[in-house]
Amino acid sequence: MVVTFLAILELMKTGKIFIRQEHIFDDIQIESREEGTRMEIEHLEGAVEALLFAMGESVEVSAIAKAIGHDTETTRKIIRNMMLKYNAKDRGIKIIELENAYQMCTKEEYYDYLVKLALQPKKAVLTDVMLETLSIIAYKQPVTKLEIEKIRGVKSDHAVNKLMEYNLVQEVGRLDAPGRPLLFGTTEEFLRNFGVQGLDELPELDPVQIEDFKAEAEEEIQLKLDV
Repeated sequence: MVVTFLAILELMKTGKIFIRQEHIFDDIQIESREEGTRMEIEHLEGAVEALLFAMGESVEVSAIAKAIGHDTETTRKIIRNMMLKYNAKDRGIKIIELENAYQMCTKEEYYDYLVKLALQPKKAVLTDVMLETLSIIAYKQPVTKLEIEKIRGVKSDHAVNKLMEYNLVQEVGRLDAPGRPLLFGTTEEFLRNFGVQGLDELPELDPVQIEDFKAEAEEEIQLKLDV
């Protein structure tokens, strides 16, 4: 027992271990300083990884240092150690250094997988707002954004842009009026998706539906104001 105690004292002198006791009646815990340091470094590496991943672009080392509570030189060492780990392992991402900034990005050898994913056809998910906008364009075409917004009562830029991205709506010309605003109409893809051969096959639009569009648009505005 005496030998063990003396051995503990010797290790404490060299700084290899330390004794921790949170409360007076708690058991005494003997911990390795090396283990504590390793855990702290791993925690800091996790914090840096989270920062770079969340930002999605280059982040200055000074900003990272401030976020993790260390000086820039220590932060730089931590990140460079992470870079070595990423390069040594079969990981799909890496950290690159750009002057005084760092960024997380994809490794070149995995680009082919990203291209395959990007080339997969996107499934169009139409929200209520997009369906309302599409209905107005289908029945009122050719129509300007201003006319759409007069019916809906709110801005429709996002909805129109998404409908164009899904190839359901297209630009069909310009109105012969001051400013020559763009005119929008539906596409052949729209006809295929909705199972009609021509616009004349579309069911008649009840005036009540237009009022419903306005009412839903007003609710949309109120929701934004409440937020």
